[in-house]
Amino acid sequence: MIMLLVFGCKGAASVDQPAMNLPFHPLQSERDLDALIDQIGEKKIVLLGEASHGTMEYYRWRAEISKRLIQEKGFDMIAVEGEWADSYRVNQFVKGSLRDSLSTLTLLKQYDRWPTWMWGNYEVAGLVSWLNQYNQNKAEPAKVGFYGLDVYCLWESMQELMPYIQGNDSLMQMAEEVRKCFQPFSSDPIQYAYAVRNASQDCKAQTQRLYNAVMNYTASSSGESAFLMQQNAMVALNGEKYYHAAATSNATSWNIRDRHMATTVKRLLDHHGSASKMVIWAHNTHVGDARYTDMAAAGMVNLGQLVRQFYGPEQVYIVGFGSYSGKVTAADAWGGTIRTMRVPKAKKGSWEDILHGSGPYNKLLFSNELRQTPPLLTSIGHRAIGVQYNPAAESGNYVPTIIPNRYDAFLYFDTTTALTPIPITGKKEPPDTYPSGY
Repeated sequence: MIMLLVFGCKGAASVDQPAMNLPFHPLQSERDLDALIDQIGEKKIVLLGEASHGTMEYYRWRAEISKRLIQEKGFDMIAVEGEWADSYRVNQFVKGSLRDSLSTLTLLKQYDRWPTWMWGNYEVAGLVSWLNQYNQNKAEPAKVGFYGLDVYCLWESMQELMPYIQGNDSLMQMAEEVRKCFQPFSSDPIQYAYAVRNASQDCKAQTQRLYNAVMNYTASSSGESAFLMQQNAMVALNGEKYYHAAATSNATSWNIRDRHMATTVKRLLDHHGSASKMVIWAHNTHVGDARYTDMAAAGMVNLGQLVRQFYGPEQVYIVGFGSYSGKVTAADAWGGTIRTMRVPKAKKGSWEDILHGSGPYNKLLFSNELRQTPPLLTSIGHRAIGVQYNPAAESGNYVPTIIPNRYDAFLYFDTTTALTPIPITGKKEPPDTYPSGY
């Protein structure tokens, strides 16, 4: 069977929390973000994490940070751990004419691939409506965009590509070859992954040929249409690679996914010009630098690491999120029913337990201050909750982490509440977080 990626807590230290004297700042209102906005300064990329895909506070505070970065620091796009095709429709919506909140909710129902609540929720709806209103007084080049970084929607991207290649017989023939190759799997990449594993199918040659042809065709073009053609062809190419690898190797498929995200970040920034700045929303497991977790020993990289390496730490700022206890929106099985679940108190000696022990209230912490506390420069268990969650078996959901090196800042919420989903009828397709849950 295709395995699920699980991070363990092996090798993580248990820190004596009473000995800790953590430097932190209060986090009660959006004005408490002043110090964070000041420390971000003139960074080009800010990555905002989350310890689960179903916690309201993570979404709410990421939205507040994003708004301030847009208004005060000139950030001109938000990129999320979501589908390219669906998110580009959100981009068109926020840059379009003024719309009401009902239109926003209807728009977000297009995120109909399980787990639908990741982007189909009322907290995201509030941000999308705000972006639409904010853009009304902006000239087209200055409007703030919204994009998806992920690799899953290869079928949707093939559909999005088709209008741009009408009339080009060569590209149409190549696209038809790709379509025929994937057709037996009824738009289900998991079926394709099993077929690859069993050596009954491989569409690598067809997607590579189409990608190469699209890149050659658009090589001398720099407009939006050429960019969209290239991006959709790249999603098809890397989506095939991802599902091909998912049949046999968790680490390889993870790396394909995060390298695709990093490439998309660079493409978007290049496309929007040298002055462009990006806010990224994704799980802590993607934004927190993998070199300071047990992911590195498993041969894995992630988005935060890759953008730090490419742009340099002086241009990148990473913010982690976490909580001690509360409630979360998740499911107890893949493709399962959305539920509100209890998040138990954090494991003894974990990062979240240490933060709770230093005072049961919300906190903002900066890594340059945390480095003055030597025990934090060792590996400590740090909670990560996926879309599939079992609170009774929660002890394995801790990633060994050197906190001050993995992040530049950390937002801690002592007690959290569950995200509010928009009711959506999901597609019978593999989840957006397949196979890791993050």
